[in-house]
Parts: sequence; structure tokens; C-alpha cells
Amino acid sequence: MHISIPEDIKKQFHAACALRGLKMSHVVVELIQQWLASEAQSISE
Repeated sequence: MHISIPEDIKKQFHAACALRGLKMSHVVVELIQQWLASEAQSISE
């Protein structure tokens, strides 16, 4: 997957992940999973 985001946001995200010893791709996967779960819940309501 390739996405385009503003360079300043990418730098902030990269720095935040690095400080926590996390890979950006792992954080993105977690965020997508959270969003999908939220969407599934809103659909079932």
C-alpha cells in the first residue's frame, strides 16, 4: 500500500514511532484495525 501524506506529518509520525521503538507499518496496521472495528460497530448499530 502506498499513501501520500504531508511531509511534516510523516516526520512527526516517524519520530513518535522511533521514540517508542515501533515500526511505522505496525502502528498503521493497528490504526487500520481499530478503524475497521469502529466501522463494523457503527454499521451494526
